[in-house]
Amino acid sequence: MWRRSMRTAKNAEIRGSGERARRGSIKPWLPAAILLAAIPVYTQNNPPGAVSQNPFAGNAQATAEGREIYNRVCTACHGYEGSDGERAPALAANARRYQRNTDPQLFDAIEHGIPGTQMPPSGLSETDAWKVTAYLRGLRSFAIDMPVAGDVAHGEDLFWNKGGCGSCHMMHGKGGLTGPDLSNVAVQLKVNSIREALTKAQHKVATDGGAHEPALTPSLRYQPVRVVTRDGQTVSGVVRNEDSFSLQILGSDGALHLFQRDDLREVSYESKSLMPTDYDRRLTPAEFQDLLAFLSRQGTRPMPAAGRGGKKGGPPADN
Repeated sequence: MWRRSMRTAKNAEIRGSGERARRGSIKPWLPAAILLAAIPVYTQNNPPGAVSQNPFAGNAQATAEGREIYNRVCTACHGYEGSDGERAPALAANARRYQRNTDPQLFDAIEHGIPGTQMPPSGLSETDAWKVTAYLRGLRSFAIDMPVAGDVAHGEDLFWNKGGCGSCHMMHGKGGLTGPDLSNVAVQLKVNSIREALTKAQHKVATDGGAHEPALTPSLRYQPVRVVTRDGQTVSGVVRNEDSFSLQILGSDGALHLFQRDDLREVSYESKSLMPTDYDRRLTPAEFQDLLAFLSRQGTRPMPAAGRGGKKGGPPADN
């Protein structure tokens, strides 16, 4: 009896609350409104995972605008062109690994800052934040993932003719042997590294494109050397093999020269690479852009690693 009375009283209270709500004393939607107000704006407007792709990905003009925005706004802390700044680290250091690599991760850091660090929200609009994201992705990604816009066919012609790249470099079974094979250059290097190798005298490429300190000598695999034989013959090229008794040189003439150490009067190891680094001057800006467009597309994306089921294949991961 007591329990029945309690249920009756409770039902009456509920009916009374509904009646008061209809008369306006209580707004039925108010608790829900309070709950929604407590949810962060980011969660309402940009739920995690809602945007998985940059709307400006691959847009050369938007990426250029992102570069301008970055150099104008972000260099108060970070360095110019993605280098390290006085108060913040480099955002595009060639040999550095990053925890935030996807477009949504970069966008989130730009728009909302990084909790627990000195990185504040940028204050940029969503459109500008996505453009800066496109710019940073272009600096960080391997060239095959962010190829340069331009006339690829014209860039190929420049590679083999006016640029003279094929006289030293192999490309898909054709070309010279003095320099590295560039058939897969776009999956080995970043666009920034390719550009620096073509324009900076002190650039040295290693692993995924790390620009090493200028004091380091060129890679031993392509060590420039100049020898003078006892009879006065001079040969310049790169070292292929050497030991205490002999020296093999791939000469600038394309021939392989074999020498005994006793037959050499002089051996000079050059600190300067044979790689020309004035392509931004020997080519017009449009030609240089087209050469980059060609090189940034040379290579094949690696197949994804086998999963738990042991199967390979499928589209490459988007990072």
